[in-house]
Amino acid sequence: MSVKNQKIGYLPDEVPSFGKLLLYALQQVIVMFPATITVALITGFQVSTTIFASGLATLCFILITKRRIPLYYGSSFAYLSAVSAMAMAEGSADQIASWQATGILPAELISKAQFGIIMSGFVSIAAGLIVKKFGAEKVEKFLPASITGSVSMVIGLTLAGNAMSDFLGIGGNINGLDVTQGSPVATAWLIVGLITFLSTCIYSRYLKGLLSQLPLLLGVLTGCVVAAFFNFAMGINLFRAVPAEALAASSFKLGDGSFFALPAFTFPKFSWQALIGIMPIAIATIPESTAHIYQLDIYVNDVAREKGKGHYDLISLLGDNLVGDGLCDMVSGFVGGPAGTNYGENISTMAITRVFSVPVLVAASIIAMIVSCFTPLIQIIYGIPLAVIGGIEVYCFGAIAAQGIAILIDKGVSMFDSKNIAVIALVCIIGLGGQYAFGGTIPFFSANIPCVAGAAISGIILNLLLTFGDKAQA
Repeated sequence: MSVKNQKIGYLPDEVPSFGKLLLYALQQVIVMFPATITVALITGFQVSTTIFASGLATLCFILITKRRIPLYYGSSFAYLSAVSAMAMAEGSADQIASWQATGILPAELISKAQFGIIMSGFVSIAAGLIVKKFGAEKVEKFLPASITGSVSMVIGLTLAGNAMSDFLGIGGNINGLDVTQGSPVATAWLIVGLITFLSTCIYSRYLKGLLSQLPLLLGVLTGCVVAAFFNFAMGINLFRAVPAEALAASSFKLGDGSFFALPAFTFPKFSWQALIGIMPIAIATIPESTAHIYQLDIYVNDVAREKGKGHYDLISLLGDNLVGDGLCDMVSGFVGGPAGTNYGENISTMAITRVFSVPVLVAASIIAMIVSCFTPLIQIIYGIPLAVIGGIEVYCFGAIAAQGIAILIDKGVSMFDSKNIAVIALVCIIGLGGQYAFGGTIPFFSANIPCVAGAAISGIILNLLLTFGDKAQA
């Protein structure tokens, strides 16, 4: 491949050289880690199992979709409140006390959550089969760009709080260091986050050739170098350690497990509470997954035009994507991982680097599974300072929101149309209002609805109501 094409990027069916492929794959893994690990930590799922499930599900997704869709599967924030509510309802006093003390959900409760996660896969599969039967164009009646674009914006912006929390760290506690505003620790934290963010922006904007396609990886390395300086020069250690309880649990160990330990696999157990509470949340991931396909279609075809490679009709694969998403939930749920969806963070990474190669994601999934089995690798990845992760999150989560705007522009959504304005307004206010006023779940009668799910469903309903009376298209 010529130098010119190296600068342009890689399309889904193109394969970088082996060395580049590994670097691109490692970058995808690092980008996936923060959110996926955060979901595991919040819900109490095992970190190593979550990482393994993410890699395995991604590999299955790529095989199911016949290597045509470059998407990475990771843990979804949409299920957080549902899993926590199920655990509180199903768990005994001792189990809940153990969860609160160790941060690790008891295996019996994880097994019950797994049942709900597996069942949620049927929702996405059913949606995918409907799309495959009636065509992607029919879906646009229910999920027009005004919804998919605004949902994409909401997804990115609802994560802004997570990004800023990790970026600043104020009020947090790490390695026994209190991150109080104005303290040396808080100052070091802020400097590390700022340098990570700014260096990533600079790398993305000014580097050429291979390095121009590795800005996030280089940004993480730069941030870690700065964090190491504060550790050695000032004794401020921002690097983290994996909780001992997470390392102790495993399905199989060599020796004491300090080098090799299989993830702690558990198996699903029937639970009505999990079925009722977790399964319906899959509705939220359908507009999200649809938005991701629209994003990919825009960015992949932009690269294809520059390379003179014709058109990649990814939107026509929406049904396959939804079926694959549902099967991924089943795969992840079966081995003990959280429910998930294809990841906006990885899409933004591909958009920034212009590397959409499916083989890169195959390599990333294999790397993730390998990392989950080797304790030192888990410790290295987990040890990346939150300040560094925060700097990357500011970039990636903002890029997800920007991609939502790109959908609206690319699909020619009129901002002077009263229906579009109403739908976008409702989606944004419910999604963002639910996040920042109620902590991510909206109190609706006696239920608590995840804000992204509530925003998507409300947008779909309002769009259908306002569609009545429209003239039929010839």
